[in-house]
Amino acid sequence: MAAATPVTTTVEELPESRVRVQAEVTPEEIERRLDQAARSLGKSLRVPGFRAGKVPPPVIIKRVGRDAVLDEAVRDSLGRWYSAAIDAARIVPIGDPDIDLGEMPLAGQPLKFSIEIGVRPVAALGPYKGLEVTRVEPEIADERIAEELESLRERTATLETVERPAATGDFVVMDFLGTKDGVPFPGGEGRDQMVELGSERLVPGFEAQLEGAAAGDERAVKLTFPEDYGAEELAGAEAEFAVTVKEVKAKSLPALDDDFASDQGFDALDELRADIRERLAVTESERLEAEFREHVLDAAVAGATVEVPDALVESRATELWNEMAHSLSQQGIPKETYLQISGKAEEEIVEEGKPAAATALRREAVLAAIVEAEGIVPSEDEVLEAVTAAAQRENTSPKKLVERLKSAGRLETLQQDLATRKALDLLTESAQPTG
Repeated sequence: MAAATPVTTTVEELPESRVRVQAEVTPEEIERRLDQAARSLGKSLRVPGFRAGKVPPPVIIKRVGRDAVLDEAVRDSLGRWYSAAIDAARIVPIGDPDIDLGEMPLAGQPLKFSIEIGVRPVAALGPYKGLEVTRVEPEIADERIAEELESLRERTATLETVERPAATGDFVVMDFLGTKDGVPFPGGEGRDQMVELGSERLVPGFEAQLEGAAAGDERAVKLTFPEDYGAEELAGAEAEFAVTVKEVKAKSLPALDDDFASDQGFDALDELRADIRERLAVTESERLEAEFREHVLDAAVAGATVEVPDALVESRATELWNEMAHSLSQQGIPKETYLQISGKAEEEIVEEGKPAAATALRREAVLAAIVEAEGIVPSEDEVLEAVTAAAQRENTSPKKLVERLKSAGRLETLQQDLATRKALDLLTESAQPTG
């Protein structure tokens, strides 16, 4: 529990893997936050006899009223106190909490509030060491080498102008003007636009009507926009495009020989093939190792007893969807856009995510039980090693970064993650691979 947010707690276990945390914030902490809130309010408050921003907190509290300042302080600090309470209670919360805030305290009294929330279920372990699990060794087929070489040729291909009609796979350079009911519409005009026939980048039916066209040809492309087209005024509408084909280009692939290998930095084609095989083998080995670790964990889960209530599964599935939506937004894809593209409602996505959520909860419960059973605690060196890369990115030392994490109340989370990883390492290293 961080000294900056002293919160004491008691925990009451409830049915369906839920708990009620009774939290109490000390009077000293309340007064500190009250003082901070008063200072913040004082920045915009003008009081005769005091310079702007220099009004003492007691004067502000008297002028504004203790209840109003306390309300501001609690609103600003409740999130911090909630986190401190969760840490003090040593629980792993799942889903959204129900927070019941008690009466605002009088001077010298603590603030009391309660949290009701789902928590990670507890696993009763079965056998988890020496488990027999199928392990697949990496095999790189010649066909995969050929596919990689072909992909490399595609990436280094050039486009050459040809004097013949366009076919699927060719590129057409064109000008076009789109009209609906004879009237041009916004975004329907383009000049010197190049499109690969068969790529299906354009509205369905557009590219197919350009097959057989040669440079200088003019074509009237008629089509109907899809009902779910992004521009609402065009969705489901019939349109016509006046297209002038200016050029037809064909893709020219380099020959697969030693010269091609030389362009890639190798002396001979066989060396390039060997390098591709080695890189694929490394990637495949990493994939199969991750798959093996997952199967070992699932074998331990299968031997354990873990009760996962439906409400907890729904909470975790909702969390997974929210994390996915946040990740999409970071990539510039709003949640609403994704829902429109997928053609699904949020409720459907949450429902579809329930099996994965239930699996994740069971795995987490078993790993937590193994951490406890084995008394796994990451060493100081392991913690420092875990933050080394982040410390380098932030231009600080691992020790200083660990101190920052400790001050922010985040060190314990890192330690728990490391302990969980060590538990999975223990499972995997003791497992008996079978062919």
